Amino acid sequence: MLSGPSGVGKGTVVAEVRRRHPDVWVSVSATTRRPRPGEVHGVHYHFVSDAEFDRLIETDGLLEWAEYAGNRYGTPAGPVHERLATGAPALLEIELQGARQVRARAPEAQLVFLAPPSWAELQSRLAGRGSEPVAVQEARLRIAQAELDAAGEFDRVVVNDDVARAADELVGLLTAPAPGLC
Repeated sequence: MLSGPSGVGKGTVVAEVRRRHPDVWVSVSATTRRPRPGEVHGVHYHFVSDAEFDRLIETDGLLEWAEYAGNRYGTPAGPVHERLATGAPALLEIELQGARQVRARAPEAQLVFLAPPSWAELQSRLAGRGSEPVAVQEARLRIAQAELDAAGEFDRVVVNDDVARAADELVGLLTAPAPGLC
């Protein structure tokens, strides 16, 4: 399971994992937020309505879920359970709230925190997105500081100072002798 603050590059690292290691299975999260330019339903996220997200919660259809910056995100449980039942690892890209839920539900899961090389770099990445208003960026930075403070709750920390190296390090952790939920 991979988590880290907004803007740290979780999506970029996961995309690099998919590119360099196409055999690695990555869970596709559900979200209530609108797609960003270039995002494809079912590939980057399952973009769902608030009502559909509520239904997934009520039917225990999510392994974890969290509200983040005014939107909800969650991991559909069925595909993850199916993958783990085959004995193969599963990679989840989730927020801190979700990571804590996974830890509570699956203590054996390996939690990996993706950290920025520096606070200044994280600020620059968030501002450079250009897809969100300044108020949203500021809110994300406040949340990011709290998330950085929680890095000690994770089993491993991977610094995203080089996307290819971070992706390879993550795959190394995922495919270690006892593969599982990462």
